[in-house]
Amino acid sequence: MAIRVYRPTSPGRRNASVIDYKKELTAFRPEKSLCVRIKKSGGRNNTGETTVRFRGGGGRRIYRIIDFKRNKDNMPAKVLTIEYDPNRNCFISLVQYEDGEKRYILAPQGIQVGQTVESGPSVEPKVGNAMPLEFIPVGVEIHNIELEAGQGGKLVRTAGGVARVMAKEGDWVTIILPSGEMRMVRKECRATIGQLSNSDYQNVKVGKAGRNRHKGIRPHVRGKAMNPVAHPLGGGEGRANGGRHPCSPTGVLAKGGKTRNPRKVSSRRIIRRRKSNRGVQLVL
Repeated sequence: MAIRVYRPTSPGRRNASVIDYKKELTAFRPEKSLCVRIKKSGGRNNTGETTVRFRGGGGRRIYRIIDFKRNKDNMPAKVLTIEYDPNRNCFISLVQYEDGEKRYILAPQGIQVGQTVESGPSVEPKVGNAMPLEFIPVGVEIHNIELEAGQGGKLVRTAGGVARVMAKEGDWVTIILPSGEMRMVRKECRATIGQLSNSDYQNVKVGKAGRNRHKGIRPHVRGKAMNPVAHPLGGGEGRANGGRHPCSPTGVLAKGGKTRNPRKVSSRRIIRRRKSNRGVQLVL
């Protein structure tokens, strides 16, 4: 994937770069039957209170309904297009099944228009095909992985994301995630073969604040720069550091705390944490 760098005609252009979509995408208008409107709330809940700070504004988006389950088995689907999706950083592909039904799927790297993709336990493990983990050979790269069978893909859905099947034992399959975390997943859970597209997304430089505003990201203000009435770290003479550990506006500690629920089944199946200093642990 090519990254395009503009001529420095302004200070914002000087440090900006974009993905050259014309070399990768084949269609620029979505399938209307698979689109729904998104109602934006600007980081506020139904009572108008801000629950996610520094969110709001941005360009209007149309949501594309993505088939994360890939549960239409033993029916080939032809890839019609490779498209941009404003709601995610990887590309999507429009596929049409033999019965005429159209669906959007996450586009893996290397997929081509006219190619045939399938899903089911008896398909070949080639790029774009979806199948249960128990039928995927060890060492194969995968994405869009389910945590519970039939739930739909939850893991590895970002641009350039790729996981790998490491081992199989009984009813469980061990996979290693892009973060370095190693976990066990039930063999009935499905995954899609290949690495996700648009891997150069991480190399794009925004260049100016206006591009983030178009995404709906507002300026992020430090707590120590606020008034005491707005944040626990605010106020003080000069550039005070607050005199306490970093925290949120409501006083919740912001660094070092564990956020994962240990009582959930998904947390109990982790073999190696994504943070290397925690060591190897297995809880069955």
